[in-house]
Amino acid sequence: MNEIEKIIKDSKTIAVVGMSNKLGRPSLTVASYLKGQGYRIIPVNPTIQEVNGERCYPDLASLPERVDIVDIFRRSEDVPPVVDEAIRTGAKAIWMQEGVVNEEAARKAREAGLIVVMDKCMLKEHSRLRREGKI
Repeated sequence: MNEIEKIIKDSKTIAVVGMSNKLGRPSLTVASYLKGQGYRIIPVNPTIQEVNGERCYPDLASLPERVDIVDIFRRSEDVPPVVDEAIRTGAKAIWMQEGVVNEEAARKAREAGLIVVMDKCMLKEHSRLRREGKI
C-alpha cells in the first residue's frame, strides 16, 4: 500500500487550510466531496466564521481536536508556517493540493514523522482509489 492509499484509508479528520466559502473554489469543492465520503472536515481560514455548515478556525492551533491530515490550499510560499503548526499540533499527514509545492516544508514534515503528499488533488486521488476498488 502506498502513502496516498494509506492516509486516505486510515484518516478520519481533515483540516482544510485556506478553505473558501465561495462556490466553485477548489477548496470548497474538495472539502464538500470529502465530507460526503464520511470524513470530518474542519475549515481553517482566519477571514470567515463558518463554511459548509462547519465552524471555521483561524489556524491549526485553535482546533478543538487533533487531525489526521492537514490539506493545504495556500500558495507554495505560504506552506512553511502551516507545516510548523501541523507538526506542533500532532497531525499525521500533510497534503499539498495540486500546484502547491514546497520541498523544504515537505522535508521538515517528513523529518518530523509526517506523511507528505505534494502537488496532488485529494478528491482526484480518493476518486481514483474508489474506481480501482482499493477503498
